[in-house]
Amino acid sequence: MAELYLVRHGQAAFGTDDYDRLTPLGHQQSRWLGEYFRERDLGFDLVITGTLRRHRETLAGIAEGGAALVDSEQHAGLDEYQAETLLAAWLRHRQLPAPVDAEDRRHHFRVLREALHAWCDGDLTAESHLSFADFVQGARSALAAAQARKDAQRVLIVSSGGPIATLVGSVTGMGSRAIVNLNLQIRNASFCEFRMNAHVVHCVSFNNVPHLDRLDRRSLITYS
Repeated sequence: MAELYLVRHGQAAFGTDDYDRLTPLGHQQSRWLGEYFRERDLGFDLVITGTLRRHRETLAGIAEGGAALVDSEQHAGLDEYQAETLLAAWLRHRQLPAPVDAEDRRHHFRVLREALHAWCDGDLTAESHLSFADFVQGARSALAAAQARKDAQRVLIVSSGGPIATLVGSVTGMGSRAIVNLNLQIRNASFCEFRMNAHVVHCVSFNNVPHLDRLDRRSLITYS
């Protein structure tokens, strides 16, 4: 069976006017992951990313770390949901004021979880935003495209927490709210492992950060 590594992007610029870019730490996390792949001789004969800048920058860091890669392809099904759009729609729906303290991450993610639960339950829609069902279908179509490539024995996908949680949840039979909860636990520059062929996919591991799990790097493990 082919091996699939699902990588979440490195730390992005949360709390700034442009989230879709890596921080200096996010670039470093990506390079360390590339070093981890290189040291274990994990080369990839199929590489797929979403279309977002943070996906491309993470892949570039993995390459800088020395991982053996082929030219990458893009699949829009690996793009993240628009968190700020859903959050704003939820606040309007509940007639709640916007958070006063933008630096309070706990409050932000508590309200975002509520919005995502409503979205996946079908109780929240936002103009120009995918439904949860369409979001799930997009992620699944990206996985199906990788499965169909019989020539690929080791596949690298670089994406975001939402599509990765969706694929892990789909493979393991989770409900939609459990997928949302899983999404919010995925660490930056972590990877999940699947084994797959054209007919079946198995989840082998989840949310791994061996390249960060050492005494001098553990404080650099991030979630947003």
